[in-house]
Amino acid sequence: MKTEVDIKHLKTDVLIIGGGTAGCYAAITLRENSDLSVLIAEKANIKRSGCLAAGVNAINAYIVKGRKPEDYVEYAKKDAEGIVREDLLLTMSQGLNKVTKKLEDLGLVILKDENGEYVARGNRNIKINGENIKPILADAVKKLNGVTAYNHMNVIDYVVKDNKIYGAFAIDVNKDVLYFIEAKKVICATGGAAGLYKPNNPGFSRHKMWYPPFNTGAGYAMGIRAGAEMTTFEMRFIALRCKDTIAPTGTIAQGVLAKQINSKGEVYESKYGITTSERLYGTVRENIEGRGPCYLKTQGIKEELNDELKKAYLNMAPSQTLKWIESGKNPSEENVEIEGTEPYIVGGHTASGYWVDTNRKTTIHGLYAAGDVAGGCPQKYVTGALVEGEIAALSIIHDLDGKNKTNLEVNNLKIKNEAEIKDHEKELLIKEKKYEIESILNEENESFTVEELEEAMQKIMDSYAGGIGSNYQYNERQLHMADEKIRNLISLTSHLAAKDMHELMFIYELKERLTVCLSVIAHLKARKETRWHSFAENLDYPEKSDVYLKYVNSKAVDGKIQIIFRELVGGKEKYEHKD
Repeated sequence: MKTEVDIKHLKTDVLIIGGGTAGCYAAITLRENSDLSVLIAEKANIKRSGCLAAGVNAINAYIVKGRKPEDYVEYAKKDAEGIVREDLLLTMSQGLNKVTKKLEDLGLVILKDENGEYVARGNRNIKINGENIKPILADAVKKLNGVTAYNHMNVIDYVVKDNKIYGAFAIDVNKDVLYFIEAKKVICATGGAAGLYKPNNPGFSRHKMWYPPFNTGAGYAMGIRAGAEMTTFEMRFIALRCKDTIAPTGTIAQGVLAKQINSKGEVYESKYGITTSERLYGTVRENIEGRGPCYLKTQGIKEELNDELKKAYLNMAPSQTLKWIESGKNPSEENVEIEGTEPYIVGGHTASGYWVDTNRKTTIHGLYAAGDVAGGCPQKYVTGALVEGEIAALSIIHDLDGKNKTNLEVNNLKIKNEAEIKDHEKELLIKEKKYEIESILNEENESFTVEELEEAMQKIMDSYAGGIGSNYQYNERQLHMADEKIRNLISLTSHLAAKDMHELMFIYELKERLTVCLSVIAHLKARKETRWHSFAENLDYPEKSDVYLKYVNSKAVDGKIQIIFRELVGGKEKYEHKD
């Protein structure tokens, strides 16, 4: 018997795709400042979804005492070698402390000293007990009237006509249901893209990674397909992490001021630099040149710091704590070996993502981006994602005049009268999407599995597009081959089959990753320089060039990726979309 999916039609003022950090905070902001109805679509469960699922032990973006937002802008700008949107960084930095206080009011435990001041960790961080940070946000959302959170709802495509968004299609991960969601405004908060490259730990451990493996670049992919302008995908993020466990190194480096050393005990940080990419690059070079393995020098630290480190990692990366316990050696007795991860595309650490204006509007009318999926604003971390969720929400309220119920009703009528998608067009779109899904569910001649194609994709990206296997290096010929091979894999996805909606989700996730891969390759080809060692190590152009002191943007037109070069937006400038 053939599988048929049921159609469910939902309507809301604001659709939020992704119930992670930015998505939850956007919902809170919308309801605290307006009467707009909100629907959150989350493919997992908002209680433990997104980058905060396992918790964190520090707020990494905070304006500590004696510092100002402009200082944070300069730090991020320097770390990214100038390729940032200063207007986005400033609007983000100005809201960091406000959202931190909001988190504390919601129940987050922030460590304080004897004077009642937040305990700083370095120049931009404060210490927290953040193992329950995501449940805190989720609980705050659940208490809101006018917000409906759909868990296990996986959004698979935007509904866009004439460069205006009208909603999205989604599937129920557990039931044979296709949702058609109509919305006046949409916030994309789906996070970045993991799983594009062959990981440190392949095989059954392939999802043991730095970034959530469930973040597949869905928001990027939907935007690319819809013709949204994207930015800086060539600034990949490669995390420097504790070997095998993929645990963060910052807790050790900043918490106990541990230096990076090679196998000879030499500190190599000063040799290569201390920006995020340089710390990684130094480790890569030391290994290539025969001075590895590389470590964080913890041997000799005060014994009382052992328990502090174990506790810190227990709340966010317990595998590292277990490794210390199982080895029978404390951090003070043995240095911690470090290595780089596979590359990721993530706008919270680098500047990759949607090209947005200061209100976090994308180039598609009615579509906003916040958090890791929004480009131009690196080093935003948790609090920066919250700020962007707030900015997007307030912008929507302004556009829909959500503070005033009477005006809202008038505005809704206006929007309804101006709607360009007619009922028969909606029916046709639904029919097409229903056919697409049922074709996959009823496919009988599956030639390949998702796992096989995913493994092939990761191998291609690793070998030809600067993965671990090539020490993050690539050349133009390799990128050309990567593009050709990824396109071939995309053609093979038409032969995939799914037994149920859960398997169907995996197929869409693979397609999302492949779409993002093509954009990454195009961006790597377009930046003919090496501005960020390891993040974008171009062997054909090994030096930095002022010619490329600009943004590399892209837009899909008729299935082809067109590169757009844009001039930098300086500190006193402000970019807004003109159409």
